[in-house]
Amino acid sequence: MTPRVEREFDVIVIGAGAVGENVADRVVQGGLTAVLVEAELVGGECSYWACMPSKALLRPGTALHGAQTVPGAEEAVTRTLDASAVLKRRDYFTSNWQDDGQVKWVEDTGIELIRGRGRLTGPRAVEVAGRDGVTYLLSARHAVVLSTGSAPSAPLVAGLAGLDYWTTREATSARSVPRSLAVLGGGVAGTELAQAFARLGSAVTLVARGGLLSMYPKDAAKLVLAGLRADGVDVRLDTATERVSRNEDGSFNISLADGDSIRAERLLVATGRHPALDGLGLETVGLGAADGKVPPLRTDTTGLVEGLDDAGSGGWLYAVGDAAGKVMLTHQGKYSARATGDAIAARAKGELDGVPEPWSRFAQTANDHAVPNVVFTDPELASVGRSVEQAQKDGYNASSVELPISVAGSSLHSEHYEGWAQLVVDEDRKVLLGATFAGPDVAELLHAATIAVVGQVPLDRLWHAVPSYPTISEVWLRLLEEYGL
Repeated sequence: MTPRVEREFDVIVIGAGAVGENVADRVVQGGLTAVLVEAELVGGECSYWACMPSKALLRPGTALHGAQTVPGAEEAVTRTLDASAVLKRRDYFTSNWQDDGQVKWVEDTGIELIRGRGRLTGPRAVEVAGRDGVTYLLSARHAVVLSTGSAPSAPLVAGLAGLDYWTTREATSARSVPRSLAVLGGGVAGTELAQAFARLGSAVTLVARGGLLSMYPKDAAKLVLAGLRADGVDVRLDTATERVSRNEDGSFNISLADGDSIRAERLLVATGRHPALDGLGLETVGLGAADGKVPPLRTDTTGLVEGLDDAGSGGWLYAVGDAAGKVMLTHQGKYSARATGDAIAARAKGELDGVPEPWSRFAQTANDHAVPNVVFTDPELASVGRSVEQAQKDGYNASSVELPISVAGSSLHSEHYEGWAQLVVDEDRKVLLGATFAGPDVAELLHAATIAVVGQVPLDRLWHAVPSYPTISEVWLRLLEEYGL
């Protein structure tokens, strides 16, 4: 008979990735007890299969290319990456897929950890099938937090189901570089990994049903497209995939709607992600659908889930990070987690009642106004806030100003530097609603833009933020001059 153990905590967090860790940390700082329930590695997707390994794969190629664009350095470097050294460095940044260091942090922080798969069994109740063979019956005095991340979304392509294709997990943890790689998807993950493997020596073909990085301004995405093609990536845009099959030698055959086909040793499917909510027992609290599928969760600005069967007894279920389905970015998930953890602790002490004020420490206001995002390709693409189209759709009287990045700092940075920058302006208040930069190393321009958007800095005051010379940041001055200041 399976041993059963009953435990009670103030807060139960299902999912011990970066987001879950931050929730638990904040509630413990607030004087509550917390337990993390994790079925895999403590630290989650970002630490082992997403942010860290993908950037570790990308950075060596960017560094090498950067040196090759500066006379004097160019003559001193070789022309190819050492793939084995890149993979070894990637292994270092994933701690060789061991979570000992993360577990120690959890223990030192005063958070309890139960390894196993957790699911709701009713209000404030979680059952965990422990990896140690024990069934844990947990109850929460104040809150249960869903921090289960996201899962890859597979496109409806004939023949794809059942094939052992790569998702981002297999790509970022690959033990060797394939001779050829086909990538389905023109979003951030597909674009980044296409360039990473091309620079490591793969013959890469990227197929996108629509455009490349279509959520960004076209002028910015064009620079990334040029960068991919310069690295030898065969980019097929506005091209549907009709069928995928395996050849006798184990390679993949991808049949396209235009009649062409691609043969590749490996296939990476990077066509988006969705909240990982299946199997969490949400139907036990009235949030499951009749067909067994879990609809997107509705949460308030603190992450509190709405629509519970027992809502009259007070809110207790929260969702944060990718599980909430709003902004699927690690840094934004951790921001949301900090706000959620603080809100849970404040409500437990009777210090917070109802909906908090926007921009307070309990509210995830930036998720609606100032989400920073970087595509770590070479050139980079960085944006924050609203695009012109988004701003106008949201009812703002918005305009934009855009320029190539052509300043003293960019010409010193590298030969033939190509970049592009845009500011989106609220004409009624004369503040920034958004900004986009594309070009080598523009990610470091983004936090200044994020501060300007969050702080709603008036343009006539922003004019006095003088950029150092000679830096790429001088583009800020040129943009404001172009606007008319």
